[in-house]
Amino acid sequence: MKLVRYGAKGKEKPGLIDKEGKLRDLSGVVPDITSAQLSSAALAKLAKIKTSTLPLVKGKPRYGVPLADVGKFLAIGLNYSDHAAEAGMPCPKEPIIFFKADTSLSGPNDPVMLPKGSKKSDWEVELGVVIGKKARYVTKKDALKHVAGYCLINDVSEREYQIERGGTWDKGKGCDTFGPVGPWLVTADEIKDPQKLGMWLDVNGKRFQTGTTKTMIFDVRTIVSYVSEFMTLLPGDIITTGTPPGVGMGVKPKPRYLKAGDVMTLGIEGLGEQRQEVVAFKK
Repeated sequence: MKLVRYGAKGKEKPGLIDKEGKLRDLSGVVPDITSAQLSSAALAKLAKIKTSTLPLVKGKPRYGVPLADVGKFLAIGLNYSDHAAEAGMPCPKEPIIFFKADTSLSGPNDPVMLPKGSKKSDWEVELGVVIGKKARYVTKKDALKHVAGYCLINDVSEREYQIERGGTWDKGKGCDTFGPVGPWLVTADEIKDPQKLGMWLDVNGKRFQTGTTKTMIFDVRTIVSYVSEFMTLLPGDIITTGTPPGVGMGVKPKPRYLKAGDVMTLGIEGLGEQRQEVVAFKK
C-alpha cells in the first residue's frame, strides 16, 4: 500500500493511492495515519479494504508528511561509498548517526526555507526507513521484520552549520523545512529489495544526483540492527539512510549551493517524487 496524508497543513486527512494512482480517502476507516497503523495487524487490516469502495479525492490536494506522529527522526551520514569519495572522506567503519529535529519535518512539495543568513544550504536525496515494530538489540537477520515501510526524503543540509560551526552535524540538519518526507509511505511488502532502488535529484531541471541504494556502505538491515544497539527504535521512528554523489558541496570547480528561487525535484524508484521551491528566510 501507499499511505498518504493530504490537505492543508495541520488539517491533513488519511488516504491511500490505489492501483490506478488515484487518491482515495481513508478517513472513514482510520482517523489518521499514525504509528498505531504501522503494526503488522493494523496494516493487514487496511490491506483487506476494497479500495474501489473508498471515496475518490478530487483535484490535486497538498500532501503532508505521510505519518502524523513521527517519533525520532534519525539519519545516517556518509553511507554511500561514492558520496564519501566525493566529499574527500574515508568510508566510515561504523554507521555515523545524527538526528534531524522533528521541527524540520515538512510535506514533500512544501517550500524549503533557507535559514537566516544561510550561504551553504545543500540537497540530499535519501531512502527513508519507517519503523513499525519495537526494535532493541535486533539481529541483522531479523531487522527487516521491524520495518513497516519506506519513503522518499530530502535531507536538506546547511554545510557551514554542519561542518564549520563545531560540534555535531545536527545543527546543519535540523533547520525548519529541512526534512521533506513523502509523498507517501510505501509498505515494505511493495519493496522487494531496498538495496536495488534507483534515485535521482535535479535542481532547476539539471540532473545533479543519480544513484542507487546498492552502493550503500551499510545496508538497511545493518542500519536498523546497529542503531537498535544504542537506542530503542519505536513504531513511527524514521531513519534516513544517506545520499549518493552529486550534492552541491561536491560540485567542481566551485560548490553549488541553494538560493531563493531554486526548484528541487527528486525521486526514488517505487517511492514517488518530490518538488520543493527554495524560499528566503521569513519569520
